[in-house]
Amino acid sequence: MLLAFFSYHSQDFKLDASADSLLLEDDKDLHLLREVNARYQTQDLLIVTFTPTQDLFSDDSLTHLKRLRDELRSIDGVESVVTILDVPLVTSSDVPLTQMADNVQTLQTPTIDRRRARVELSTSPVYKDLVISSDTHTTALLLNLKGDEDLASLQITRGQLLSKRRSGQLSREERRQLQDVSARSKEVRASLNDRRHEEIEKIRSLLDGYRDYGALHLGGVPMIADDMVSFVKNDLIVFGSGALVLLVVVLIAIFRELRWVILPLLSCFYAGMTMIGMLGLIGWEVTVISSNFLALLLIITISMSIHLIVRYRQLFRDAPDDTQVALVSSTLRKMVWPCLYAALTTIIGFSSLVFSDIKPVIDFGWMMSVGLSVTFLTSFSLFPAILLMTGKPKAGGRSGRELRLTARLANVTERHGNAILVTAVLLAVISGVGISRLTVENSFIDYFRKDTEIYQGMRLIDEKLGGTTPLEILLNWQTDRVFAEEEAEEESIEEWYDEVDEWNIDVGPEYWFTPFKIERIKEVHDYLDGLSEVGKVLSLASVIRVAEELNDGKEFNGLELSLFYKRLPDDIRESLIDPYFSFEHNEARIQLRILDSKQDLRRKELLDKIRDDLRTQLDLSEGDVTVTGTLVLYNNMLQSLFASQISSLGAVMVGIAIMLLILFRSVSLAIIGIVPNVLAAGIGLGLMGLMGIPLDVMTITVAAITIGIAVDNAIHYIYRFREEFAQTGDYIETLRICHSNIGRAILYTSTTIIFGFSILALSNFFPTIYFGALTGLAMCIALLAALTLLPRLILTWRPFGQKV
Repeated sequence: MLLAFFSYHSQDFKLDASADSLLLEDDKDLHLLREVNARYQTQDLLIVTFTPTQDLFSDDSLTHLKRLRDELRSIDGVESVVTILDVPLVTSSDVPLTQMADNVQTLQTPTIDRRRARVELSTSPVYKDLVISSDTHTTALLLNLKGDEDLASLQITRGQLLSKRRSGQLSREERRQLQDVSARSKEVRASLNDRRHEEIEKIRSLLDGYRDYGALHLGGVPMIADDMVSFVKNDLIVFGSGALVLLVVVLIAIFRELRWVILPLLSCFYAGMTMIGMLGLIGWEVTVISSNFLALLLIITISMSIHLIVRYRQLFRDAPDDTQVALVSSTLRKMVWPCLYAALTTIIGFSSLVFSDIKPVIDFGWMMSVGLSVTFLTSFSLFPAILLMTGKPKAGGRSGRELRLTARLANVTERHGNAILVTAVLLAVISGVGISRLTVENSFIDYFRKDTEIYQGMRLIDEKLGGTTPLEILLNWQTDRVFAEEEAEEESIEEWYDEVDEWNIDVGPEYWFTPFKIERIKEVHDYLDGLSEVGKVLSLASVIRVAEELNDGKEFNGLELSLFYKRLPDDIRESLIDPYFSFEHNEARIQLRILDSKQDLRRKELLDKIRDDLRTQLDLSEGDVTVTGTLVLYNNMLQSLFASQISSLGAVMVGIAIMLLILFRSVSLAIIGIVPNVLAAGIGLGLMGLMGIPLDVMTITVAAITIGIAVDNAIHYIYRFREEFAQTGDYIETLRICHSNIGRAILYTSTTIIFGFSILALSNFFPTIYFGALTGLAMCIALLAALTLLPRLILTWRPFGQKV
């Protein structure tokens, strides 16, 4: 009945790979960016790059481009499409800029000289690296997508409420409002994501019809988010089915008996379906970070089942005449406590991830903690119930190969104990060196395989069309008359403002433009444009400089700037001027894009440098400048990884130490149990540092998860060692006995876990691949440490007293 209930709710299981799912929870910079986007009516942008086989400015290429543009515009959900065919041409036109209201000159105008147009487009401060590459071989079609005003409003309201909650000023009514707004925002965003998916599929289908005319790539945040959903779906299927096949092979190789293959698989199916249904029932969406939860759940369920199987088979060999009820009951009594504490320590390992500020990492921690609880209940209810129904096996077979391996490890531990301890110390030192070299700087483009459209599109845009990651600089003027203090020579403007003050006249946006403001914008624009990490920079300076070229290179005075703005055609003003200043907020906006694929890019250093240089070199105070954008959000997430790594590791070690103290009631045993696993996790982190693999949203979880899972080996081994030592009173004999029974179970389960993590190498997402490889390696080290270092520490420390 439970299985049927949760299977029914599995239809509500959902995925979320939106940009929000990879951001920090309650990031004030995120709410700031949303307010800025709402202020300037920023729309979601898709970029189609087109590199024709013929010359870009040939009749055939422009015909194909025009037809492609028109068909893209016809797609429902596409607000507008901007191409080189649509942008106004100024320097290559004989029509003055202020007279273009009814005669806008574009590349489609019959009288336009294409050779002059090519020069203007490829050198223009506005168009170069925006709609055309510098070499004029590649052009971009900028697709502005229809937004959702309700979602934008809900997100801003939610941000304001979260800010009040952060400061402790949220009332009870506002708390209810926050819940309602969050739920509504989630629904609207899910609906928007569905629409985006349909739109992107239509766009891709349309592009397929033009691939005979040149190379086309689709890029942009909406496309990346949509593809990430496809990656997550694919990973869930691949990880789940791949882990299933691999586990079947491992179980057959280990036990060579059908019942010991079917029983664990039934437990896996039940636990997996229950969790999927539970997530659907609760409405808990799976992100790219938690996409491997199903594979991990299967691996851990199999591991617990193996421990039960090995103990049952041992009891059956020792007492073949006992009834099935007695054998199963004895198995449960002897295994329930070590398995319970092993599950609890693993839960602590995953739940420590909730100390992260990264929402998908937090969700992954909670998701796996709930899944482990389901696994434990399944293993100690469904598994023994079915085992009772199937009856006793014919014979309890024995596998000699694993026994010889564990026996050899026992001999190594007994005879080369000092070498083991020295090796452990050396590995700890080397790991410490590697950990000190860990970084969080990584390129988002390198998260994906080179054959994916995400990688290819981002690479092309990065190299030829001005960069990929957006950054925005807002210049704020505290008063409308600050320019008068800076430019005393502008007496006419100053006198005009005096009259405005005296007669209380409303000032229009055309009077916002003053030489002082434009000069400041130019200075900041030029500074940003001179940074090697920066690609395309757009601001009012870009357009003003184009106009100054038509003014014989002379700069405009205040009145000329006001007239320039007022006489511009509405279309040009709306597309080239209004997005870069806000009259109501008295600020200018500078947009730039960062070259994300630049090898030596250091985001935090770049942002700190920009803020510091604007203050020291350009004499702008902190209140004069606001730095925001996707780069800031991504950097916030990356920089939080260090703090998250420390807090999660600290939490998992404290939690596991408490669990071990409660279980064994011995400080020495708690230390013995945790040392080998901390070493394994440390080696994994150290290897990352030595190999130059940066921390990211996936690899940050390696250490905590390794300790949480690997400590199970220590619990089972110490628990059995204490039980057997009470019978033998001899440490060496107990060592050999434990390696022959619980050592074999540890070998089986660890091998299963290691192979299970190797499935993650099939992902399209490189952080997931690194996560699987590093965790598998750490688990391999933890296995060796559990069967060498851990028993060596027991023999050295002798926590159970002396021989009897």
